[in-house]
Amino acid sequence: MALAFDEYGRPFIIIREQDKKSRLRGLDAQKANITAGKAVARILRTSLGPKGMDKMLQSPDGDVTITNDGATILEQMDVDNQIAKLMVELSRSQDYEIGDGTTGVVVLAGALLEQAEKLLERGIHPVRIAEGYEMASRIAVEHLEHIAQKFEYSVSNIEPLVQTCMTTLSSKIVSRCKRTIAEIAVKAVLAVADLERKDVNLDLIKVEGKVGGKLEDTELIYGILVDKDMSHPQMPKRIEDAKIAILTCPFEPPKPKTKHKVDIDTVEKFQTLRHQEQKYFNDMVQKCKDVGATLVICQWGFDDEANHLLMHHNLPAVRWVGGVELELIAIATGGRIVPRFQELTPEKLGKAGIVREKSFGTTKDRMLYIEQCANSRAVTIFIRGGNKMMIEETKRSLHDALCVARNLIRNNFIVYGGGSAEISCSIAVESGADGYPGVEQYAIRSFAEALDSIPMALAENSGLQPIETLSAVKSQHIKEKTPFCGIDCNDVGTNNMQEQFVFETLIGKRQQILLATQVVKMILKIDDVISPSDY
Repeated sequence: MALAFDEYGRPFIIIREQDKKSRLRGLDAQKANITAGKAVARILRTSLGPKGMDKMLQSPDGDVTITNDGATILEQMDVDNQIAKLMVELSRSQDYEIGDGTTGVVVLAGALLEQAEKLLERGIHPVRIAEGYEMASRIAVEHLEHIAQKFEYSVSNIEPLVQTCMTTLSSKIVSRCKRTIAEIAVKAVLAVADLERKDVNLDLIKVEGKVGGKLEDTELIYGILVDKDMSHPQMPKRIEDAKIAILTCPFEPPKPKTKHKVDIDTVEKFQTLRHQEQKYFNDMVQKCKDVGATLVICQWGFDDEANHLLMHHNLPAVRWVGGVELELIAIATGGRIVPRFQELTPEKLGKAGIVREKSFGTTKDRMLYIEQCANSRAVTIFIRGGNKMMIEETKRSLHDALCVARNLIRNNFIVYGGGSAEISCSIAVESGADGYPGVEQYAIRSFAEALDSIPMALAENSGLQPIETLSAVKSQHIKEKTPFCGIDCNDVGTNNMQEQFVFETLIGKRQQILLATQVVKMILKIDDVISPSDY
């Protein structure tokens, strides 16, 4: 307890004794934080690279997730320690900004923390370490931009984009048909991309999945896929040159809003009410027919009588379509969403070349395909797979591939994968360290060593001798002065990543180094941890 005395000599307490709280100070606090960060990185380390392992996570509800996507693993993990939560945030921010490289960024941060621990034991002040790391990350990023290559692609030549997406997918479960999925991802992104503004709105790409079929059956639909069927089994299953009315108002007679009571004491009154309702509904259907609609898509439902009348009037309809899907249908078909029947006009109808219902397997599973739309700026990727987990993991892998394609359209510079960029940066940082006379040069050298941990993890996960492999590749880098040599994870026989077509986006790599450095600097600057006691 810290006591102080005021000018009259009366004692007062400055800091109350933290007996109810545990407290770590100085080096102990830093070491505890570093251990927590390293523990998280160690979990993800085995998931890195094409031969990385998957993790199986079970939620309290019993839902099982099988994945090797770093951000997903950390999201699902129940993390208690505050520093470990920082690592979760780190992978999440990489996921939001870049979409790919979520595992690598955590592994790099873990390696930096490990190196920092050795420096702290030598008695170097954490602030000096943080400054050294900052200098080193600047050298590394500059070097990355120096070795990056411009990547020429066009709408007619999409091969470069496909190759880069294949690199992302090679570490996922779907790697056996990565070519097909990479092509689907690139075509989907190019379909919705605004190439003049170099911008891609990924919300326009809808990803649907259905269990059954094999992964190779995954397809790209230039249009919208809705997991619904026609409301009546006898409605036509295929409509060509469809004019679509998109409604967000219920397709049924209006219900009085206030609390009310209708007394019907004779059959005639009931008949009148029924006829009134039927007339009202007939008018609705007629209104749709008059404006020229050949298909009605409604956000709400309608009862069986309404369904029968629609069938009778030969107006196909789909009910209970979600709001997000309605928006996408409106974007794709060039239609307008109509909130009131009175506002329905021929200009507000969407146009689609073909609307067809397709059934799957032997079950009653049916889906609606809306294709050849007036505006093909909304597309759907339809995934098939043997089980639910496969489909979920394919969706996550596809998200990474879509993000990579989007990043290349934004900034078409690439670096080479397989750990070659990290090794090249590590050599550059190592040689740059000699230019700094202060204690920082130790930290800069440690940064270079930490960069080596990514190729090292790649080699470990591929079953190679990590130290031998890394030192061989490193000496090759220095001898030949090429930034293309990486770890030959797939045992192709060459470690030239240019020949293996293993590419990564420059902005993804740059973001990894910057984010990992930022988080590590933040963790190093914490020297006092006060946590509430456990009951």
